[in-house]
Amino acid sequence: MMHVTLRQLQVFEAVARHRSFSRAAEELHVTQPSVSKQIRQLHEQVELPLLEQLGKKVFLTEAGRELYATCADWLETWGRFEQSIANLKGLKQGKLKLAAVTTTKYFMPRILGPFCARYPGIDIALEVLNRDRVLDRLARNEDDLYIMGVPPDAMDTESEPFMDNPLVALAPASHPMVGRKSIPFAEFAQETFLVRERGSGTRMTTERVFQQFNAPMRIRMELGSNEAIKQAVAGGLGVAVLSRSTLNLDPSGGELAVLDVEGFPIMCAWYVVRPKAKQRSVVAATFREFLNSHLALLVPHQ
Repeated sequence: MMHVTLRQLQVFEAVARHRSFSRAAEELHVTQPSVSKQIRQLHEQVELPLLEQLGKKVFLTEAGRELYATCADWLETWGRFEQSIANLKGLKQGKLKLAAVTTTKYFMPRILGPFCARYPGIDIALEVLNRDRVLDRLARNEDDLYIMGVPPDAMDTESEPFMDNPLVALAPASHPMVGRKSIPFAEFAQETFLVRERGSGTRMTTERVFQQFNAPMRIRMELGSNEAIKQAVAGGLGVAVLSRSTLNLDPSGGELAVLDVEGFPIMCAWYVVRPKAKQRSVVAATFREFLNSHLALLVPHQ
């Protein structure tokens, strides 16, 4: 009979997921020798190698793949049990794993700070990635909740809007359209556009609006971040459509201007997404309730 501990499974799952002893140690807040010791003891109990290390690369053996396929479910079940017990004791503690698209970096810190202050026993792991990588994590069920502007159509998920996400037409402050009222969409569509990469929620929504107006979108350049797009717009390389969240209070020190274009702002929303089949943990439910009751924290003071 094997005598495998929960801690050994936690360490193995982290090493297998990261394919790295050092990154697993960093995540678990322990030393790398401590991680190696737990894996060595787990090998002794299983009596088969689970991991192979070639240089700095870590690979799963066949036995390792079998264990990794099942231990994630064990750990999730145990985590729910721990959180349920904490809730019965009147405590809020545990781990909350969030994955969010890059544009959320402009407002998520304003909610996470007060949330952590209210619930110091909750350890938050936040991954900020482009939409495609967030969807990859969603498909692999790696997190508790996912924050994005365009929920996926092809996945069995539940999506709840929690905040408006208006998309605005952005131009350099020196652009001749600045200050004009009710600019026709057809005129705006004649501009050259700076856009995010394919798969971006903002780009998908913008392209859908151009299709509705039956207008081609003249793309000059794809850029990998909102900051790069804002700098390119300020430099006169083109116009853009971005979430108002990216502008904060002072768009690029007066170098940018929001245009009054027909059909704008495009009214969208930010969503909390999770797999339908995934049981919502106590900690995830606590965060969702906090988010709903503290939306004012997400809006910059005027």
